[in-house]
Amino acid sequence: MATAAPYQLGNPLSKVHAEAAEGHKTHATWSPYDDNGGTVVAVAGEDYCIVAGSTRMSTGFNILTRDASMLLQLTDKVVIASAGMQADRKALHKLLQHRNVMYQHDHGRPMSVSATAQLLSNTLYYKRFFPFYTFNLVAGLDEQGRGAVYNYDAVGSYERSGYFCQGSGKELIQPVLDNQLKAASPLLLPPRNSITALPLDQALDLVKDAFVSAGERDIYTGDKVEIFIITKDGIRRDELQLKLD
Repeated sequence: MATAAPYQLGNPLSKVHAEAAEGHKTHATWSPYDDNGGTVVAVAGEDYCIVAGSTRMSTGFNILTRDASMLLQLTDKVVIASAGMQADRKALHKLLQHRNVMYQHDHGRPMSVSATAQLLSNTLYYKRFFPFYTFNLVAGLDEQGRGAVYNYDAVGSYERSGYFCQGSGKELIQPVLDNQLKAASPLLLPPRNSITALPLDQALDLVKDAFVSAGERDIYTGDKVEIFIITKDGIRRDELQLKLD
């Protein structure tokens, strides 16, 4: 009858072999989630809304693709931005697209940004026991033509704000937005937290500068930035090249 190999001091493998010979089971940890990185930003103004997302998709220290979009144009006035796990983002965006089509058939009009915000909240809350591993923003123009940004937690709680950032670069970009946009908000009379006071060109330059800065420090934010600029005339698409390393 074979006996278990004795544990040898200084040899870590000998303990593993001894436990295996004695019938001990070892369990490898596994998670259904994978954070594929990326950063999304949205800024709302008086008559515009800017939403941007990086295109690098990573896992660990590996870059899987340099051209993965994190933005979903739902209508000509509403865009959804989602960072996090690519598979959950694709599943969530596909589900929202289907429900948007059903909404248009039922009501005969495109879904408004406030209706989209409520739909996303309900969708995330329905999955609260096994949440989508996504970090989401809804951006667009409201019924009065003003910019609107809604930010979410994992289970659907949300609020409207003048700007917000989600994803792997949030800790780098959000303080910049707070410094530049919160200070500008009191210029509005009366002050409103739901929109920012900067004109479109300055807000766009701020978003680009924030992504360039984050790309220098966050390895999961890079390659390029996809930018949607939403105005009363529709959605204009722009791109910003970032570092490739």
